[in-house]
Amino acid sequence: MQVTETSSEGLKREFTITLSAQDIDGKVDDRLAELAKTARIPGFRPGKVPATLMKQRYGQAVLGEVLEKALQDSSQQALTERNITPALQPKVEVTKYEQGEDLEYKIEVEVMPEIEPMDFSGVEIERIEVAVPDQEIQETLERLAGQQKKTEPLTEERASQSGDVVVIDFKGSVDGETKPGMEGEDHHLELGSNSFIAGFEDQLIGLNKGDETTVDVTFPQEYVNDELAGREAKFEVKVKDILAAQPIAIDDEMAKAYGSESLEDLTTKVRDSLGQQYHELTRNRVKRQLLDQLADGHDFTVPAGMVDLEFEQIWKQVEQDRQQGKEDPDDDGKDEKTLKQEYRDIAERRVRLGLLLSEVGRRNEIDVSQDDLNKALIQEAQRHPGQERQVIEFFQNNPQALANLRAPLFEDKVVDFILDLAKVSVRNLSPEELKAELEAESGESESGETKAGDEKPKSKAAPKKKAAPKKAAPKKTAAKKTTAKADKSAKKADDSSED
Repeated sequence: MQVTETSSEGLKREFTITLSAQDIDGKVDDRLAELAKTARIPGFRPGKVPATLMKQRYGQAVLGEVLEKALQDSSQQALTERNITPALQPKVEVTKYEQGEDLEYKIEVEVMPEIEPMDFSGVEIERIEVAVPDQEIQETLERLAGQQKKTEPLTEERASQSGDVVVIDFKGSVDGETKPGMEGEDHHLELGSNSFIAGFEDQLIGLNKGDETTVDVTFPQEYVNDELAGREAKFEVKVKDILAAQPIAIDDEMAKAYGSESLEDLTTKVRDSLGQQYHELTRNRVKRQLLDQLADGHDFTVPAGMVDLEFEQIWKQVEQDRQQGKEDPDDDGKDEKTLKQEYRDIAERRVRLGLLLSEVGRRNEIDVSQDDLNKALIQEAQRHPGQERQVIEFFQNNPQALANLRAPLFEDKVVDFILDLAKVSVRNLSPEELKAELEAESGESESGETKAGDEKPKSKAAPKKKAAPKKAAPKKTAAKKTTAKADKSAKKADDSSED
């Protein structure tokens, strides 16, 4: 094998590799001899088939097999001997070959850059701590009690009011056509719960038992069903009964309904849960600070091919958002050339941070254990009640999905490692002060998870609302709001650059 480096520019390398005809012919003969041991050809015993007959029957097929393996093995050997780690799959192009002659091919590859991480002890980070107010704990307990409240028939007939539960039959239509999920019978709807499309419940206030009415609503633009998004609908509704909601006491019995031993136990769980929510908010803030400093502190060249792939994914999401009317407000008034450059800059930042975190993890032997992965898998499965087994089997049978699950775990471990070395100061804030600072920093009313390379925190879109429920599933209806996040911009949400 003869290897000649023909180009070296930045991270790009190009080589011309020549494999001798003698070497190729020898590998073909060896492979044919191996096949001859078990080949079954009429008139010959296995292992006794003449070489000339084997070459006549199988020569071309074996030649193709040998050439493919020779290209793979020789290109890998050439890179290994030169200590080259490819950033992406090398491009191989055969430039010259005739059977019986030398094989010449070209290999183009981008190498991984040399990365020297900064001294993390010089990184200064501020972490915010939030004590959960007793008032917020009490409000949460009251909300939990409200979810357990009982309903009783009215002692005296009166019109419905906010807080009542009305038992209704309904049938909806769009342009006179009924759609799936737009009808139901004996549905219990709490007025003021905001569980149906905006405006639906308001139009049922002031009605009496036995009344029939037509409810006019408009589906939101970001509705989960694109076919109904933004469209006007009519619902024919009959009020069959009105029930008065009776709140239950906040005591040990209520706590047991939520699987707690006592009210004290439930209160502790509520405090811990709220504290964890604030911890996640403040951690994301810390992570953004860290990623910004890491981005500013490192300026190594990144492989253009990796940036291209990252940009293509981002731009694809941008175009999908445009088609759905979810264009990022920051993009308004900018021409496509400007936007593409902005998003390419983001792609480059993400790739650079991803490579940096990967290198830090490699140098410090940071890895995701099987136990870590199992815990993440269980958490993911728990997000899909009733389908836990299918979710676990999906990840077990899908290596890429499992890798996508592993990537953020690895990233967080590396981030924690760096934070342990950095100078971290602590500042105490109230929930209101934290919210105000997050709004000022992001321009968003809420803050979500931050991934390596994100320019801004992931935003939470307004909860989507579905169509009216089906009778068979009143608690999981198409009319109720979802808490799913909608990615409004590829700037704000993206898979980890380690994916």
